[in-house]
Amino acid sequence: MTVSPVSAPYRGAPGTASALLLENIHPLAVDVLGRAGVSVQQRPGALSESELMEALPGVKLLGIRSTTHVTEKVLDAAPDLEAIGAFCIGTNQIDLEAAAARGVAVFNAPFSNTRSVVELVISEVIALTRQLTVFDSALHAGVWQKSAAGSHEVRGRTLGIIGYGNIGSQLSVVAEALGMRVVFYDTAEKLAMGNAVRLSSMEEVLTVADAVTLHVDGRAGNGGLFGAEQFAAMKPGAIFLNLSRGFVVDHGALRDHLVSGHLAGAAVDVFASEPRRNGDPFDSRLRGLPNTILTPHVGGSTEEAQEDIGRFVAGKLRDYAAHGSTSLAVNLPQVITDAGHGTRLGHLHQNVPGVLATVNSVLAQHGVNIVGQSLTTRGQLGYVVTDVASTLDSGVLDALAAMPETVRLRVLS
Repeated sequence: MTVSPVSAPYRGAPGTASALLLENIHPLAVDVLGRAGVSVQQRPGALSESELMEALPGVKLLGIRSTTHVTEKVLDAAPDLEAIGAFCIGTNQIDLEAAAARGVAVFNAPFSNTRSVVELVISEVIALTRQLTVFDSALHAGVWQKSAAGSHEVRGRTLGIIGYGNIGSQLSVVAEALGMRVVFYDTAEKLAMGNAVRLSSMEEVLTVADAVTLHVDGRAGNGGLFGAEQFAAMKPGAIFLNLSRGFVVDHGALRDHLVSGHLAGAAVDVFASEPRRNGDPFDSRLRGLPNTILTPHVGGSTEEAQEDIGRFVAGKLRDYAAHGSTSLAVNLPQVITDAGHGTRLGHLHQNVPGVLATVNSVLAQHGVNIVGQSLTTRGQLGYVVTDVASTLDSGVLDALAAMPETVRLRVLS
């Protein structure tokens, strides 16, 4: 990441913050922010790049889910923006480097909907293994079609998990409790839960698993991770699930292996291109296939998960706006703060030697006494939070903002 000082570092002053929440974020988020004095606007659907650029002037806090994309162009059009809350797990819809370079903090909810996704995976594994979609469709068509052929218990069968993070590891535990054997692969070294076995490659997982489920992140390198070669390597009669990212799977190749009968079923919750609003048309090469479950990106969409996400992410936005805490920020150095006393400065800067000494020298030259200070660095960025005993005049703020290393300066009460 290349970090350059912005042409006019933002010098925020205490006052009413404004927030824009998109994509039907849980009402609890509005309550959390509103009780902190934040003025909140809500819009039900996602916004396009041009719509977002038009909506953001004057907005300090932005809340989105997975469909709205915050690009560098959007960030350039939003000089007032201080923080973005991704009310979901993934942050690949946000240009994190561009946000960091402009001093915009990004927060997400890495744990809140884990259980909801796990339960959906388990339910779909059972439904596909028992061919429930086939039986359901037949009865709705008025045909009695009772048979045990091709239906199995999940007990004793092997679940292969690709991606053993928060979701994959919890899924491992629940699947094992159902009597499944669990194997997994992750590019990073991960501690196996229970009796799960880490295999040396994804290909090894595919050759032994009766059900393969993807739980990888949204990094660009995962694009096209699963295609014709990987489907061909799966066991005949296996089932496939993707509740991670839409762009990691070739849906044309998946269709071919379902139509040929090589795969017995599939469940897909995420798509490379998804409608922005409820009621918009949807199309996919997977529509109409038997024993194929298609869901509209609802892996984490339970009332329990959305309430927890609303509370958690809104709390992170509130704390950053009110007292500069970057705890669990995904793109900035993490400084954990309390409400503080007196006046607080949040100084985001290039991580080069001597910045802290310069900040303190400027304060000393203006007769400002420091009562508390915290500094953390992350890559090419540093973030220092300084509490002072007195109000700050424009001279000291101008001097700090004019430092060549300054990326963004915020004044907090």
